[in-house]
Amino acid sequence: MNFLRSLQTAWRERNSLLCVGLDPDPARFPPALAGQPQAVFAFCRDIVDATADLVCAFKPQIAYFAALRAEDQLEALIEHIHTRHPGIPVILDAKRGDIGSTAGKYAEEAFARFRADAVTVNPYMGRDSVEPYLAWDGKGVSGEQGFVGLAVAGDEGVISEANGGGGRAGVAIEPDRDQAAI
Repeated sequence: MNFLRSLQTAWRERNSLLCVGLDPDPARFPPALAGQPQAVFAFCRDIVDATADLVCAFKPQIAYFAALRAEDQLEALIEHIHTRHPGIPVILDAKRGDIGSTAGKYAEEAFARFRADAVTVNPYMGRDSVEPYLAWDGKGVSGEQGFVGLAVAGDEGVISEANGGGGRAGVAIEPDRDQAAI
């Protein structure tokens, strides 16, 4: 199932637009996790398991994991979400924005290594900084304005803009409202 369908299904099944951010800060961990080698994973896993029936998506922030040298725990967390809570999409909060060739490697990191269903990006460097993400069939791309583009193979695969231009399948989340335009 592609990102957009997973998100729509989660909205419908859980009657929720709640996306839980996962920003693991060891200063906020319970004392029982102090000194544990897999503390980052355990902390986030417990949040995921406690909220899975209430959310339409999870959004781990990659910088928190990277700063703690816990990228392996991020991989394990996303695998846990996909295995234990199938159908709940994972949006990797990376806010990447770089030239095309580097953006391509960031897209590979998000979708191949971490197996995220969508990723946040900063499109300030232009279309070239977003297109490598859109090349991944069925994956979502979210920008600053709440826009989520969906990469779709075939003739319908053209970019949809937050302002309504283009024609690629996608969904625009209205930042000031609790609803989405599809």
